[in-house]
Amino acid sequence: MERMVGTVVRGLRCPIINQGDNIEEIVVESVVKASEAEGFTINDKDIVTITESIVARAQGNYATIDNIAKDVRSKFGEETVGVIFPILSRNRFANCLSGIAKGAKKIVLMLSYPSDEVGNHLVDIDMLDEKGVNPWTDVLTEKQFRDYFGYNKHTFTGVDYIDYYKSLVEAYGVECEVIFSNNPKTILNYTKHVLACDIHTRFRTKRILKANGGVNVYSLDNILSESIDGSGYNEAYGLLGSNKSTESSVKLFPRNCQPVVDAIQQRLKVVTGKNLEVMVYGDGAFKDPVGKIWELADPVVSPAYTAGLDGTPNEVKLKYLADNHFADLRGQELKDAISQYINNKNSDLTGSMEAQGTTPRKLTDLIGSLSDLTSGSGDKGTPIVFIQGYFDNYTK
Repeated sequence: MERMVGTVVRGLRCPIINQGDNIEEIVVESVVKASEAEGFTINDKDIVTITESIVARAQGNYATIDNIAKDVRSKFGEETVGVIFPILSRNRFANCLSGIAKGAKKIVLMLSYPSDEVGNHLVDIDMLDEKGVNPWTDVLTEKQFRDYFGYNKHTFTGVDYIDYYKSLVEAYGVECEVIFSNNPKTILNYTKHVLACDIHTRFRTKRILKANGGVNVYSLDNILSESIDGSGYNEAYGLLGSNKSTESSVKLFPRNCQPVVDAIQQRLKVVTGKNLEVMVYGDGAFKDPVGKIWELADPVVSPAYTAGLDGTPNEVKLKYLADNHFADLRGQELKDAISQYINNKNSDLTGSMEAQGTTPRKLTDLIGSLSDLTSGSGDKGTPIVFIQGYFDNYTK
């Protein structure tokens, strides 16, 4: 019978991962057991993806608020610290801010508006139009912001992040002044010592600050980029990609992941005889249409992946072929023509009309988004995702 199914995605359950667990062994065992239990065959070019969380847990890559505070204090001393462009998240930034506050003498908290970098809104953009406020030029104090917009709770969390973040700082007896601006240079009117907390725009932010008189300028990837008193760390991303673990600690983004995916690939080859691809994934790169939130709060979608996942798709648009090249064909004749076209397509379709609309994003970003949506962020309990048929096309 003709094959009727293309890509198949399965969320796989595994044991709860703890520090010191052999993550490579657990992943391979989980894949093999799932195959036996569900009756699916493991094939060449299947993909195994593992959420970054269980890799970091196995590594024991954790740090405390005190560790963060000590690193902040070593970098800023007794200076007033400008904390700028943080995302609005209890999970992602609250404990980080507590650690920053504990290590600082005074904080000037500068929030971007109407939303943070990943789309969490402080105020609806329509209200800016209504009040005649230009977020690209207007700098607002906390009082001015409240006078214009009042108190607004986050769509999903029900939290007023202005009050919440301010309370976290003041809990350590630290003065917190809140301002609102989208221009990095604004903070330099308050202090020359700045911690840039944005994720994907941090390099630009630091460049602007340093070029305009910033003295001590760091970003979150510079905090806990090395161990503090035996803490976890991430040499590449520091606090970026961290999540709240307990009320006084964070789980950091996993480090040194390439040996992990390579070892899993090699072990799967030994156990199954097949050549699979393996990657570690974090947040997928997609946007919620209701809350307007971009999910990409991690510094990258995938910190490590095997060689077969490098690059971008090279695909043609079937509907374009059917509507243009083969508009006069129907049924089996149309299928044969399209199949022949696919089999003979160029190895690089960049700029080709036949490829328009195929969105050639990185494979790891596409597969990471697919995996993140599959595993979810709650209690599904499937931190391993097994993907089959991803590299197939219409001809297979």
